[in-house]
Amino acid sequence: MSSELVSSDLPDDVAIRIRGLSKSYTIHGRRLPGISLRDDILRCISLQWMRKAPTHPFVALADVDLDVRPGEVVGILGGNGAGKSTLLKLLCRITRPSTGRIIYRGRIASILEVGTGFHPDLSGRENIYLNGAILGMRRAEINAVFDDIVAFAEIGEFLDEPVKRYSSGMFVRLAFSIAAHLDPEVLVVDEVLAVGDERFRSKCLERVRSHFARRAVLFVSHDEAMVRAICTRAIVLDHGRKLFDGDVQAALGLYHSLSRPACASTS
Repeated sequence: MSSELVSSDLPDDVAIRIRGLSKSYTIHGRRLPGISLRDDILRCISLQWMRKAPTHPFVALADVDLDVRPGEVVGILGGNGAGKSTLLKLLCRITRPSTGRIIYRGRIASILEVGTGFHPDLSGRENIYLNGAILGMRRAEINAVFDDIVAFAEIGEFLDEPVKRYSSGMFVRLAFSIAAHLDPEVLVVDEVLAVGDERFRSKCLERVRSHFARRAVLFVSHDEAMVRAICTRAIVLDHGRKLFDGDVQAALGLYHSLSRPACASTS
């Protein structure tokens, strides 16, 4: 059974509440091709080609519970396929959960993939207003922080160029700057900050420490130094299940122990 993501009032000490969150996909098996073009045509005529291929379920996230408090920066750790990106996409309403519920208060801003949420044919200026409108900001609110967004992103010279001409680093600078200045109650950040240079990453981390000190941040990164620097707590996911929730150093230790066998098998 599918449950809606619901925005609702929460206690003051909770910014996001996740209960029983799961996401499954249906994986379609491969249809066997005909030996020749004649075989394929005959199969189409006999409707065999139209029959469904074998399917099986794939569980990307399984029964996750999580509370995030205002002022917390929660690191999300796990190997490839652990369910990190699925969790973030569910939080940002890019996809719907199979079961469970997410309750949050206020606006959620996200930086998930380079260029996500941008229209490639619009300029940087136009995308700032577009992203602000998506987040529910009025034009006057965006105008009030517009110059700060441009200055932080360091794209003034290219502000009126279509963003399809931007480098990946420019995409990230503008995306983070928009998310950080449009004052969301929750910020969701995937691995994209790894694209920026070290100076800009330091600038972003300082922004998270200062501006989001009273807000909630969910942060996915394989950069241990960044996780240690800004995260106040961490969770570890493995094959869609939450294995650990607590101290950052302990979470990193568990993450290493999970990834060690995979490293050994490839060496």
